[in-house]
Amino acid sequence: MTRVKRPPSVRQRRLGVELRRLREQAGLSATRAAELFGATQSRISNIESGGYAVSAERVRALAKLYECGDDRLVEALTEMTGGRTRGWWEEYQGLVPDDTLELTELEHHATSLRVASVIHIPGLLQTKEQARVVISGAVPPLAPFELEHRASYRIKRQGVLYGAAPTSLTAIIHEAALRMDFGGPDVSETQLRFLLERSHEDHIQVLVIPFGAGLLPSAGHGIVQCDGEVPQLDTVLLDADHGTVFIDNEAQLRAYRAVLDRMQASALDPASSRDLIHRIARDLRQG
Repeated sequence: MTRVKRPPSVRQRRLGVELRRLREQAGLSATRAAELFGATQSRISNIESGGYAVSAERVRALAKLYECGDDRLVEALTEMTGGRTRGWWEEYQGLVPDDTLELTELEHHATSLRVASVIHIPGLLQTKEQARVVISGAVPPLAPFELEHRASYRIKRQGVLYGAAPTSLTAIIHEAALRMDFGGPDVSETQLRFLLERSHEDHIQVLVIPFGAGLLPSAGHGIVQCDGEVPQLDTVLLDADHGTVFIDNEAQLRAYRAVLDRMQASALDPASSRDLIHRIARDLRQG
């Protein structure tokens, strides 16, 4: 094992959390686990906090010690071993918020994505012009160079939807978001046209919740579900004024999956969703 010099990423912390859960399910204290593993209690604690990068072999050894019989989970955990992922987002360290970097790392490793948004077009489907307008509403206000960094970063995040093996995305968007006048009619119409183009791609499903759908759960904030290799490793992210909230507790994951299921059930099918987007774009052009 090698010492992790930088603060652990959300992925490293998640690995530690899952190893701690396996230990607790086995009924072992950190002290007893350390004795059986031939390590110190502080070493076990540091592994569980993400403070040490741990090898795949040691993850398997710990899983065996904890009598974990879920082979798929163990193999998925081994894929999370090693140091921080050296992705393109590392270049933006200090230029965008840390939780945005962590979101990007989760998106990079996700097997699929599901997002729900009531007020904004999801960031993975925004044009740069609309991204710039939306980000300009940050509190406190951003300096011009900060605004450009964040807008460029948001567009670069969309790389997970391109390439030879793009990540599948289900975007559940309320009609309110389609009708918000962010940047004026030209910016809004261009955004809707872009959304329509992307909705025709096989790995992208755009579902619109019409105004007539009525009451929705958790309509006050955006929700992102990043699917892991196994359901236990899913992560849900909530957009809040104070920053992004990361959820990996099993009971809370079930609750937010149910919320997203209800929102998705309230949405129109893909073809009807495109028809509604077409109508709104046409109204903008004519209005």
